[in-house]
Amino acid sequence: MKETIESVVGFDIGDRRIEVCVVSLRGGRVLRREKLATQREAVESWLRCEPRSRIVMETGTHAPWIARAAQAAGHEVIVADARTVKLITQSMKKTDRRDAELLARLGRSDMALLRPAHVRSEATQRQRALLRLRDALVRARSLQINALRGVMKTDGRRLPACSAEAFPRTAWEAMDADWRALTRPMLRAILVLSRQIRQYDRRLEEIAAREHGEAVARVGQVAGVGTLTALAVVLAVEDPRRFRSGRQMSAYLGLVPRRSQSGEKDPNLGISKEGDAYARRLLVSAAHYVLERGPDTDLKRWGLALEIRWGPKNRKRAAVAVARKLAVLLHRLWVDGSTYEPLRAATVAA
Repeated sequence: MKETIESVVGFDIGDRRIEVCVVSLRGGRVLRREKLATQREAVESWLRCEPRSRIVMETGTHAPWIARAAQAAGHEVIVADARTVKLITQSMKKTDRRDAELLARLGRSDMALLRPAHVRSEATQRQRALLRLRDALVRARSLQINALRGVMKTDGRRLPACSAEAFPRTAWEAMDADWRALTRPMLRAILVLSRQIRQYDRRLEEIAAREHGEAVARVGQVAGVGTLTALAVVLAVEDPRRFRSGRQMSAYLGLVPRRSQSGEKDPNLGISKEGDAYARRLLVSAAHYVLERGPDTDLKRWGLALEIRWGPKNRKRAAVAVARKLAVLLHRLWVDGSTYEPLRAATVAA
């Protein structure tokens, strides 16, 4: 039988220390305040000594591992979406001490007001770390390639278009002796980055096949959704059945429009951009592939119809709409385990 919860604990988590405020669940009286070092040993030791409580914290860098440690110690954990706690972010007297107490007091009220975030498992978190590290290498390589192309243009030279993998060889062949001497260190750095990216690709492919084979296979049925995109979506969502519909999953990935309705005013706004930015970016890239180079599918026809209706200047907007519809489709394939039919709607209409 679980121990009854008698107190709510607010954790205001900083990079070096955590401000702790313990509030009585029934009376709302502040029982005590403490400070903890933001270190695993200190936090786990404090959690083990504390009677079962409801612990409230905001989303942030340290929130995932602290939330898992609190759950392992038997506490009830609420990780509040930081963007919804306006009482904290827009407070005129914002201090760590006040923030911790406010989180604890909010934890005594309706939990839905805090929009609790999903706490991923440690294994998922580490696999997502591989995706983030690979993305950092890709960004570093792109930065160096763009810098090199830019400095060449200042001399009236334009390097041939090519893939990032082929760039060092293509650039080397297009340069004269003086430019080769100047750019040799950077070209070597780009080569090293490409090799490191390939190493991460192999590790991610192994993880996708060994630990998420069925889910990745279901999600990866759609042309344009490769192993990397499928794995990023699977790791971002973790459990698709926690969403009642594909639209909820697309909202979780930040692909639905924001709303700011007031009276008769209901302006058209951009997407919310909530959730996993990397998975969202890969889905938008997949949508561009669907529209530009992908085979004939219902999704492509729908996106091209939007493009025609909105005009060529709104191609990016159409791609985002396709990405949103793609997320809904991936949720259905993932949950149902059904076989993807690229032209199902066209066949039914015929």
